[in-house]
Amino acid sequence: MTLMKTFLGAAATLALGAGAALADPALIYDLGGKFDKSFNEAAYGGAMRWVEETGGSYKELEMQSEAQREQALSRLAESGANPIVMTGFAFGDVLNSVAPEYPDTKFVIIDMVVDQPNVRSIVFTEEQGSYLVGMMAAKASKTGTVGFIGGMDIPLIRKFACGYVQGVKAANPDAVIVQNMTGTTPSAWNDPVKGSELTKAQISQGADVIYAAAGGTGIGVLQTAADEGILSIGVDSNQNHLHPGKVLTSMVKRVDNAVYESFMAGEAVEPGIAVMDLAAGGVGFAMDDNNAELVSEEMKAAVDEAAAKIIAGEISVHDYMSDNTCPVE
Repeated sequence: MTLMKTFLGAAATLALGAGAALADPALIYDLGGKFDKSFNEAAYGGAMRWVEETGGSYKELEMQSEAQREQALSRLAESGANPIVMTGFAFGDVLNSVAPEYPDTKFVIIDMVVDQPNVRSIVFTEEQGSYLVGMMAAKASKTGTVGFIGGMDIPLIRKFACGYVQGVKAANPDAVIVQNMTGTTPSAWNDPVKGSELTKAQISQGADVIYAAAGGTGIGVLQTAADEGILSIGVDSNQNHLHPGKVLTSMVKRVDNAVYESFMAGEAVEPGIAVMDLAAGGVGFAMDDNNAELVSEEMKAAVDEAAAKIIAGEISVHDYMSDNTCPVE
């Protein structure tokens, strides 16, 4: 049984396990909702795996607006939650202000680095996973034109795009890549209608495989791609099952592992920076019954070989975040 306790007005809810101890961990989802079938839902999956294995309870919060970030963090810290895990770079500035006020609380932020003695920052090498699915897109394309649709236009999403372009070009130097970002505000993460419109626009330019790195907006991309008879590539969670036989693969980002491991560590979670790269299983591409017929043995072998070379340091995938440039366009 779960007790729902409302605070921060009617817009946000904090779920408290019955009889929850003060040291329960907590998880705050970024905008887009817990069941966005992508980033937030991956985080939820990690929390639920922890619950299933330990029988523990945790607190969770779904925000409805940017204005709730600071109050949400402060209220959870005051409630005794420890550690408090938050998904998304947008918590960075707020956490930098809140963390010093609660020195005995451990905070974990995913997708941003916050330099505080009680903060663990978990980042991913999205460019490496995106490189691999870019190779797959190029090999699956019949037109030689592929697409990328990002969510909010920020360096992190440009990082996905840059890795994807490098992978596409590695597999087909003559390929054309059409790129669009959904918007410049947080609403860009949850606009499936705009995602659908951008998909149709890219199809009109010849794209027959489109990679969506856009949170909830990507649901519109995948749906329209399936409806229009082209392939799509999912992101963060394994989205192959959303349209079996229509989603070429998904660039999986193991946000679930980040949350699970943080909850397992509890108050002993180590501050500092943790990098979840290809070698550590932090990123990769999804294979299952839903896309098995779309991925040829030659394609899988080529991508596996590239992955091994990335891990060995023989292929270096550029990190857009390092200088905000992409060497291949």
